[in-house]
Amino acid sequence: MNAGPAADELDPDALDLPISALEHYSYCPRQCALIHVEQTFDENIFTVRGQIAHERVDTVGDTIARGLKIVRAMPVWSERLGLQGKADLVEYRESGPYPVEYKLGKRHGVHADVQLCAQALCLEEMLGVDVPQGAIFYHALRRRHEVQLDAPLRDLTLRTIEGVRAILQAQRLPPAPNDARCPNCSLLNACLPHVIAEPHRVRGQQGALFRPLHLSEEVEGA
Repeated sequence: MNAGPAADELDPDALDLPISALEHYSYCPRQCALIHVEQTFDENIFTVRGQIAHERVDTVGDTIARGLKIVRAMPVWSERLGLQGKADLVEYRESGPYPVEYKLGKRHGVHADVQLCAQALCLEEMLGVDVPQGAIFYHALRRRHEVQLDAPLRDLTLRTIEGVRAILQAQRLPPAPNDARCPNCSLLNACLPHVIAEPHRVRGQQGALFRPLHLSEEVEGA
C-alpha cells in the first residue's frame, strides 16, 4: 500500500477528523471552518438535492448485484491517520474493495477525489489490502467517473488532512476568498465573503455596530 511518506508525520491522537471535512477544505478552507469549527450549516437547493440523491445509497446493508457483494453506508476509519466517516458504497471485486462516492452535480475539480481517497486509505488499513481505484457517481450525468488513487492524489489527501487538523486545532476562521466559489455555497449568508474580504467594509460595519449609545441618541434627536 502506498500511503505516501507524509502519513507517518500526522498526529492522529490530536483530533479524530470526519472524512467529509476533507472535501469541504479542498473546496474552501473557510467553508470547512464554518461547518466544523463554528458548527454552521445552512440549506440551499444544492444541499437539499444532495440529501435526496443520497437517500437510497445511504440505506445501510449488504446486497448482491451483478455477482458482486455491495455494502452501502459502510463505516470506515483509520487510527493511523485519525479519520472516521462513511463510504457511500463499497463493491467487493476480485481485485479488492472498490469505493464509490455519490455526488449530486457534475464534476468540478478534485475535491470529491480527496474524500474518496481518504475512504480508500481507511479501507486499506481496516482490511489490509490495496485499494488502487474507486469511482464517483455523478447524478447529473448518471454515470461514474473512475478515479486512480495514485501517489499524487494520496499526497494531496494527506496534505488536506493536515490542513483540516490545523484549522480545528486553531479554532479560527480563515480569510474569505470572495471568488467564483461563493455564489453557490450554502454558507454564503453566514460567511459574508463580499464584506469580510474588503477590510474597509468590515471597519464600517464595526463602527456602526459599536457606536456609543450617547452618540446614537444624539443622532436620533438631531
